[in-house]
Amino acid sequence: MESKEYEFKGGSMNGFIMLFLVLAMVFGMFYFIVLTVTYENGWYMIPAVLLLICIIIGCCGFSMQEPNEAKVLTFFGKYVGTFRKTGFYWLNPFMSVKKVSLRARNFNADPIKVNDKAGNPVMIGLVVVWRLKDTYKAIFDIDTDVANANTVGGAAGLRMNKFERFVAVQSDSALRQVAGMYAYDNDGDDTHEVTLRSGSEEVNDVLLRKLNERLEMAGLEVTEARINYLAYAPEIAAVMLRRQQAAAIITAREKIVEGAVSMVKMALDKLSDEEIVELDDEKKAALVGNLLVVLCGDEPAQPVINSGTLNH
Repeated sequence: MESKEYEFKGGSMNGFIMLFLVLAMVFGMFYFIVLTVTYENGWYMIPAVLLLICIIIGCCGFSMQEPNEAKVLTFFGKYVGTFRKTGFYWLNPFMSVKKVSLRARNFNADPIKVNDKAGNPVMIGLVVVWRLKDTYKAIFDIDTDVANANTVGGAAGLRMNKFERFVAVQSDSALRQVAGMYAYDNDGDDTHEVTLRSGSEEVNDVLLRKLNERLEMAGLEVTEARINYLAYAPEIAAVMLRRQQAAAIITAREKIVEGAVSMVKMALDKLSDEEIVELDDEKKAALVGNLLVVLCGDEPAQPVINSGTLNH
């Protein structure tokens, strides 16, 4: 969507120069008042009154702006541009001014309960760094009316609070959508599948893109978004923990068996190559069974000494 924002090109003046002109008009007004009293001539009051009107108008146009701030200007309801210059300036006092902040802000969302791709309830939270990018969309495309604010500074604060609430609602919606696209964890069948637990970078990139798609209409930009809390919901946390423990035990057993089979094969090859003892198939099977029990057992093996002889 094309932005309608543009820089204010109307009349503006250095604030210190205008302040000097206002002071000059004050002295001029008093000068004409003195002439009116001295010569008792009422005609001298006409320029004095005109100067007083100009002084009042001049005093209403002073504006000071800090870095990363902007003023959205409208003239009798018509948008006339965004003023971004920093410093002390004088602007047309008949224009309506809406002040906004362009500084980056943090939003830390409390964990919410969502369903992952497999339908498991999980608790997930995120942190978002956002800022205002397009002042036209931010002011005119979403509701940021703060007509009840007493001061310009107070209106700006209330307006930014409304932006933050908008970010909060859209972040909740985007987080639910992204969480439903991935499983919490894989079950070991497909170790290359991206999950919420293992694919943090990819999930964060998708979350950032979804948030920017939702906040573009408000002229807001998310510069960073990442999941900062991830856990199973309390009602299934204990069951899932036991499942993870079982999966870890099975994986460990597979490694143990794989190593034990390798060691048994090596032992049989050594006995055969070095002709230490000649074993028939029955003795080999017994030896293999005993070695696997020793190598794969959880408890230390109890040695039993066989005093019999081998039959050749």
